[in-house]
Amino acid sequence: MNIVIGLGNPGNQYAETKHNVGFWVVDNLASRFVDVRFRFKWQADVAECRIGDTTVLLVKPQTYMNLSGEAVVQVVNFYKAIPQQDLLVVYDDMDFPVGNIKLRQQGSAGGHNGLKSIVARLGTEQFARVRVGIGRPLPGRSPMEHVLSPFSAEEHALMQGAVRTTADAIVFALEHGFAMAMNRFNGNS
Repeated sequence: MNIVIGLGNPGNQYAETKHNVGFWVVDNLASRFVDVRFRFKWQADVAECRIGDTTVLLVKPQTYMNLSGEAVVQVVNFYKAIPQQDLLVVYDDMDFPVGNIKLRQQGSAGGHNGLKSIVARLGTEQFARVRVGIGRPLPGRSPMEHVLSPFSAEEHALMQGAVRTTADAIVFALEHGFAMAMNRFNGNS
């Protein structure tokens, strides 16, 4: 079982915010398949699909960003998944311009609270991740205000393309391997 986790916050008030880019990518993946339906389990919305020869579990934790690890560890434990080979996490990143993506096989959580929670609960930084750029806050605006605000109309158009590209990169990674996906998609945003 390959597990794709998209990070975000539950609730309509957060649906269009920058912090929900991970949810957008998972929803885009789900929309590519017939009869993919999310259900609530393990403190997350989950759905199964097949990508190539692989069964993939799509996961959107419903614990709020700072507690994402609570849902992730339940899914990983249930499937006896090995994070280094079975887990891929998609999340927003302020260190990249809006719409840029970067695939990494492992790494620190940086300042991302959702990733910090996952690393703390799993006890490892060794899992694949896709970082989707949301840009830096404007001067005088806190990081919290930035991630919980919507994109401008121009940025939203860029993000729609980035979400599709990120979903394409995940499909490619599942079919051809993560290293090949990094070679193909990193630096092409």
